[in-house]
Amino acid sequence: MRRRLLLLVALAVLAAPAKASAHATLLDPSPEYRERLAAGPPSVVLTFDQAVMAFPDSIAVRSGEGRVLSGDAAGGADARVVLVPVRSLPRGAYTVRWHVLSSDGHPISGLYTFGVRVAAPPPTEAFGASGPTRTEDFVRWAYFVSLALVVGGLGFALLVLRGMPSALAGRLYKLIGLGIVATLEVGIIAFLLRAEGALQLPLGKLLYADLTPIANGTRLGTAFMAMTMGFVLVSVLVYFAWLLDRVVFLWPAFVLALGFSSGLSLSGHQAADRGSSWATQIADWIHLSAALLWVGGLVVLAVCVWPLARELRRDAFLRFSRLATLLIAALLGAGIYLSVVRLPSVSELWTADYGRVLLVKIALVTLALTWGAFHHFVGRPALVRDDASGWSARLGRTLIGEASVAMAILLLAAMLVDAKPPV
Repeated sequence: MRRRLLLLVALAVLAAPAKASAHATLLDPSPEYRERLAAGPPSVVLTFDQAVMAFPDSIAVRSGEGRVLSGDAAGGADARVVLVPVRSLPRGAYTVRWHVLSSDGHPISGLYTFGVRVAAPPPTEAFGASGPTRTEDFVRWAYFVSLALVVGGLGFALLVLRGMPSALAGRLYKLIGLGIVATLEVGIIAFLLRAEGALQLPLGKLLYADLTPIANGTRLGTAFMAMTMGFVLVSVLVYFAWLLDRVVFLWPAFVLALGFSSGLSLSGHQAADRGSSWATQIADWIHLSAALLWVGGLVVLAVCVWPLARELRRDAFLRFSRLATLLIAALLGAGIYLSVVRLPSVSELWTADYGRVLLVKIALVTLALTWGAFHHFVGRPALVRDDASGWSARLGRTLIGEASVAMAILLLAAMLVDAKPPV
């Protein structure tokens, strides 16, 4: 009865329409977002969905070097329109930053880019936008960890346990649920941090900023929107699997989680930088998927199977050991290929920032592989010979150690995502 009530509440929440925001929304910018023009426009015109108050500095058009090339902004005959005259613009990329006062009293801000005879950069690379910060590295690492709990947890349940034994079903569902919630929430934080870096606004103003150019005009925004919607669907499938006690719902959830994780590969260096191709995007997705399954599987083995299902330890460890061998092979193969593509020469490993972070990551991967080899060639035979010996408890502690090293590898992967590879 309790589970059915929870289901009805969840469906009611999903069905309830969201309340529309009252502040003004930019409907029609001219030039348009990231538009490529044959000649510079005489003015920049912004049309909103309701009346707004303009100020002399409401619109600023800047060149790639930061020079202001616009005059004073003014309202048009229509109270919804704000325009600013622009000087003759030579060939180049330009940034439009704007802010107005909405009729409900909220200050609304935003930015976008356009180009004159050149392609416009994404808003995250507009003039004045800050680069990735250590905070963003940490948030991206948390995002990787949350994805590992979801993808690795689902993969372990289906490929290793081959079901959901009642002895550990509760904790495993909680672990996967925690991963889904964290994926959604941390994903929002990561998007807002990147938007804050582009708009350079304090949080109070960022809440009322126009994020459309970033959400729709960048690979990051497109991936964020798709992954958010995708993992909402994953959460529904996992919820039904728990509610109805039907493991079959976990299969589509697993496939969707793996598929939507590719959003990171389609929005990163392997998709956008010079030298990128469909092959680098697929290799990056394989590299990421193998890492998520491996790290998440280690966590499940250490915190779910070992303390709660003593009778499953031996079979689960042996099955995961076989799976991990395939995952490590895929991770190494894809990683070596991507390193060759990204680094012009071997010396870049110690002369470029990207290469130095990659070198530390390689060292940690080597440590993790050594740890895994110890488990495979020493722990595995001991577990097969005598599951009742003290080796079983010690192996659980060493699994936590290997999982910790794997988490550190994910942190370096997050730093690599934000680092700029050598040209």
